[in-house]
Amino acid sequence: MLKDKKYISIRFDESQLKERNKALSTLQEMSSLLDSSTDITKLLQGSLKLVLDNFDLEAGRIYLLTQDSSQLILAAHSGIAVAGLEKMGLHEGFSGKAARTKSFIAQYVSELEDQHRKKLLESKGFKIVICVPMIAMDKMVGVMNLATRRTFGLDSNKIDLFNVIGSQMAAAIENVRLYNDLQEKLQRLDERNEMIKLFAYSIAHDLKSPAIGIHGFSRRLKEKYGVTLDQKGKQYCEEIMKLAEHMITLLEEMNSYIAIKEIHPCFERLHLTEITHSIKSEFQARLKSHHAHLWEPAADPEIIADRTSLLRALRNLVDNALKYGGEDLQAITIDYNQNESFHLLSVRDDGKGIEPQETDKVFNAFQRNHTSQGTVGTGLGLAIVKEVAKKHGGSAWITPGTRKGTLLTISIARNLTVTDEQTEPPEDTPRAFASL
Repeated sequence: MLKDKKYISIRFDESQLKERNKALSTLQEMSSLLDSSTDITKLLQGSLKLVLDNFDLEAGRIYLLTQDSSQLILAAHSGIAVAGLEKMGLHEGFSGKAARTKSFIAQYVSELEDQHRKKLLESKGFKIVICVPMIAMDKMVGVMNLATRRTFGLDSNKIDLFNVIGSQMAAAIENVRLYNDLQEKLQRLDERNEMIKLFAYSIAHDLKSPAIGIHGFSRRLKEKYGVTLDQKGKQYCEEIMKLAEHMITLLEEMNSYIAIKEIHPCFERLHLTEITHSIKSEFQARLKSHHAHLWEPAADPEIIADRTSLLRALRNLVDNALKYGGEDLQAITIDYNQNESFHLLSVRDDGKGIEPQETDKVFNAFQRNHTSQGTVGTGLGLAIVKEVAKKHGGSAWITPGTRKGTLLTISIARNLTVTDEQTEPPEDTPRAFASL
């Protein structure tokens, strides 16, 4: 710091940097160039031109090391014909030596050991050749050959600058390779995801009709020929129908799960009672058969949410309570709270509850614990609840009761905005999903 200044403020100017410090300016230019492209050929050709211009050199070549480190392959060139120089082994010439030893080499053409290359370069009038190693993280990436017809002064500072430039280029090449490799893997992943979507679509839609057919023909078999069937035959028909019904339910749940994951939500303003009244009406018969009562929240807040998705989530939570609450289930309570960031919607029951060690698993797809044995279910109900919460900027969790009962809660972000127009499903989404 200057003694008479509390601080120094200087606006960065590349043109002034070049006047003050040409070496730093060269590094600055190289850094900007290497950050500008993900095309290795374009990157190397631009880098070579920059080096030739800044060091007043006439010709250059850049070689990259093959993956098995056995050869150097020409990747960029300028100012010299490259016929016969497209590749070389690591034991050929001063380029191979630089790659083997990871060393900077500068040499008079007249002193080259390779007589063929010596004659070739002398015929072009070159007097001095320079080989710069390109090293990143101690890994040899390639070499940059430079040549000049004039006297070229070299000192330790200039050699250091060449080496730093070589390292910059090597690091950029490795980064581009990693980037391109990642893009290829993402492309393959996208293609596999598309295959999985189509497979799931086929399962969720194409298998539903055969399942309905199996159920229908089994029912007709029992109705029309039941008098000729013995007890075991009738029992078989009943089992076939139950299995077909379960298959249809599973396919419908898979369809709902896929749709919720794939289709963008359509947010609108709605009152919570619109949802809870619909659920209470839908489950009235099942509640009566369980001798249970469904309590709705006293509050009736206005919420911005996707109506269909929210209805599906709360429906699944109530259905979950009825399925797994057990014989002691008497009450299911839908409640509402809020904090600074979220609406909190919960469904509490006074049934047999869930073991604490199971709470982290129940929201996983197809997850059914030992307490679910003997209860018809798909293993997707709470997974759908979790996806609905995620689409609403929130999450889902379960709180076991101290003695009995379970509390399941979903949060919905309070900063959601109303969708102006209903969002069309993505082009790659099967149209059948859009109707769910």
